[in-house]
Amino acid sequence: MSKKGLEVFDRTVQESHEWVNELAERLDWASHRDALRMMRSVLHLIRDHLPNDESAQFSAQLPILIRGMYFEGWQPKNTPIKARRADQFIATIEGEVGNVLDYRGPEDITAVFKLINARISRGEVADVRANLSVELQNLWPAP
Repeated sequence: MSKKGLEVFDRTVQESHEWVNELAERLDWASHRDALRMMRSVLHLIRDHLPNDESAQFSAQLPILIRGMYFEGWQPKNTPIKARRADQFIATIEGEVGNVLDYRGPEDITAVFKLINARISRGEVADVRANLSVELQNLWPAP
C-alpha cells in the first residue's frame, strides 16, 4: 500500500523503471539515463511516423510516465512526417544519442523495438509496424 494512497503513481513509477532497466540490459549500457534517452528518442520518432489515431492506440499500452514522455512536444498537425526512410530515422536517433559512448547504431535502435515487442501486445505492434514504410518495418523485427 502506498503511503499516500496513490498506488497508480507507485505502479507507473515501478513499471517505467522496469522498462528502462530492461532496455539498459538489452543495450548492455551502464547508464540508465542514456537508455531512457534512447527509448524516448525512438518513441518520439515512432509517434511522428504514425497517424494520430494509431499513435493514441499505441500509447495506451505504455506505462503512464512513459506515455507522458511519448506525447511530450507532440504537434499532431505535423504528423505523420513525410520522411519515411530508415537512414533518415537512424540519422535522427544518432543526432539525439550519438554522443552516448555506448551507442552502436541501428543495433541499439533495434533493441528498443525488441523491448516494445516484449511489452506491447502483438496485435498493436503489428498495427504500428503496418503504418511504417517497408524500410522501417525491416529495421523493426516482427514480434
